[in-house]
Amino acid sequence: MNNYGVMSSCTDSTRQRATKVIDEGSGALRSEVPCRAMHRSRFSTILIDAPKQEAAASTSFWSAALGAPTSQPPGEPQYSTLHGAAPGLVVAVQVVEDSARYHVDIETDDVAAEVERLVGLGATPLSTWQGCHTLKAPGGHLLCVIPIHSDPDKFAASANTWA
Repeated sequence: MNNYGVMSSCTDSTRQRATKVIDEGSGALRSEVPCRAMHRSRFSTILIDAPKQEAAASTSFWSAALGAPTSQPPGEPQYSTLHGAAPGLVVAVQVVEDSARYHVDIETDDVAAEVERLVGLGATPLSTWQGCHTLKAPGGHLLCVIPIHSDPDKFAASANTWA
């Protein structure tokens, strides 16, 4: 129980969870409010977004600037990965049909819960595409919330856990 008389019981694996609101004076249960299960997320990716006509030049520049060899993931020609550019993170040039910018990805084991958490912190949802959610953070920066795509051991070792 915390100072506000709220005791969380959001650990049941059935996902039928509730936060119990306890009367601090009497200790009696006042109400139960449904809550989400705990989920995990981590900052995983830095994307250098480049307009289609500039993507090849952008990839060449960043590869040379960072000393990072490049490759395109199979079946994803819109990405050029810059291997080893930032240890522990994926860094890639992404072809976009918009202006040049940078954005980050947060990977998670529960996309809906992570989007809800970030919206609660002030982010604004913009779009959804193939299970990924694009948000605008306070300050105007873009970020995407994506399902886990890194090695499961790396994710487990570096992810934050959120209730």
